Amino acid sequence: MTHTLTQPVITVEMKEEILDNAPRKQVGILGGTFNPPHLGHLIMAEQVGTQLGLDQVLFMPDSTPPHVDKKHPIAAKDRVAMVERAIMGNPLFGIELCEVKRGGISYTFDTMKYLKQQHPDTDYYFIIGGDMVAYLPKWHKIDELVKLVHFVGVKRRGYTPHSAYPVTWVDAPLIDISSTEIRRKLKQGCSVRYLVPEAVLDYIEEAKLYRD
Repeated sequence: MTHTLTQPVITVEMKEEILDNAPRKQVGILGGTFNPPHLGHLIMAEQVGTQLGLDQVLFMPDSTPPHVDKKHPIAAKDRVAMVERAIMGNPLFGIELCEVKRGGISYTFDTMKYLKQQHPDTDYYFIIGGDMVAYLPKWHKIDELVKLVHFVGVKRRGYTPHSAYPVTWVDAPLIDISSTEIRRKLKQGCSVRYLVPEAVLDYIEEAKLYRD
């Protein structure tokens, strides 16, 4: 007698149960313009990722942020290339390009809603500086956004670690570096070595960025 083997039928309910029982991934998101990315970004991501035991921290360049600095427009492709070079060599780090690919104004709520739909097995931790926590009440659809992500605030001198919204606070070395200051130095012909990774500095020089 010949027996025919048939594949078991996996229902939607069974898939949901498997997903519910599987270990959930813990992923940090560090969004920004990264114009350019600097050592402060890397230190922040490293400290949050290791202190919270995250599986990965994704750097997420925006396409057009709601409050873009129009004085220094740098193409998204250049910012993506600099981020890719900045995070090389650290297995904890990765890059998320959904906002760049989508284009237009980047609202965190829309992005996180999309990512949660694409990766229902993942818990996201959105990383912001302590100075930005005070602005959370002004964020687009913030009351809905806090249901999608865990906010992580990186403590900064002069800013009280407090918020009406749920925020996990993390200590990190206080590195006073800003992309604005780096652009100013580059425009003036000053050195920015040790402020940005060597690979990022090489790209800036090769692509002749921030000269005007």
